[in-house]
Amino acid sequence: MNFDWFVWSNPVTLWWVFLISVSLVNIVAWIWARTSMKQIYRDELTSEGNRIPKRVHLVIWCSAAYVFGCAFRSFIPRADVQRITLFDTWFASVFLGRTVATIAELAFVVQWAIVLSFLSEEGRSKVGSLIAKTIVPLIVVAEICSWYAVITTNYIGNVIEESLWAFTYTLVAVALASLFYSFKGALRYAVGIAVVFAFLYVGFMVTVDVPMYVTRFMADLASQKPFLGFIEGLVDLNTRWHVTHDIAEWKTEIAWMSLYFSFAVWVSIGLCLVPLSEKRLAIHKK
Repeated sequence: MNFDWFVWSNPVTLWWVFLISVSLVNIVAWIWARTSMKQIYRDELTSEGNRIPKRVHLVIWCSAAYVFGCAFRSFIPRADVQRITLFDTWFASVFLGRTVATIAELAFVVQWAIVLSFLSEEGRSKVGSLIAKTIVPLIVVAEICSWYAVITTNYIGNVIEESLWAFTYTLVAVALASLFYSFKGALRYAVGIAVVFAFLYVGFMVTVDVPMYVTRFMADLASQKPFLGFIEGLVDLNTRWHVTHDIAEWKTEIAWMSLYFSFAVWVSIGLCLVPLSEKRLAIHKK
């Protein structure tokens, strides 16, 4: 791999260093969260002859898929439809990157579904329970749309995908809001903060992210860009990538990637810290 572009005067260098640094911190944070949570549950539950609930293990390992998946995508960034990347290697292929992203994003939404389901059951929120069952199928559809976009290079897939993510987080915010008065202390504050940030995320999506893809889609229609067929697209995303270190080609990706690989990962790690046993949750219930 060529690192001639790696100079501090290049904004892309600074951005890439930021992504790598954040990813390394995230990995350390996840290891700490996993070790701490397993020890807490082990001390609280095994002394009574109980096992750590399976939901705890699943949330932790789903977080691992997201944390390490985002780290991989940070080390080798790529913009899928444009087929641009920083490095000339098959590891930068859209096929590999999109596969890792799909696994990571599905794992992330499964985390949310588990946490919302447990909290809603304990907080007796029918709204929260219903939403917990809804969000995974929504993101499965979003991932299908994402694959359609990267295979065909048609941004309409991204428009639908990102709209579904915005809708999903609107539902998550509603579910959390329905639980706000079911708990007390630190958990209530955490739920309240999560609602605020969920709506901020939705605001970013509907004012920045989705309009960006709509603009790109309309521009492609205006220029009569030919879209790829299914087989042609599959071959293309495995074999074609354009190496560029030009900030002009990356500037529209930097905002969402930086937030995605930092703040979104912190949310995933934070979900590991939510009380997911009846004993741990009891001190937070009203």
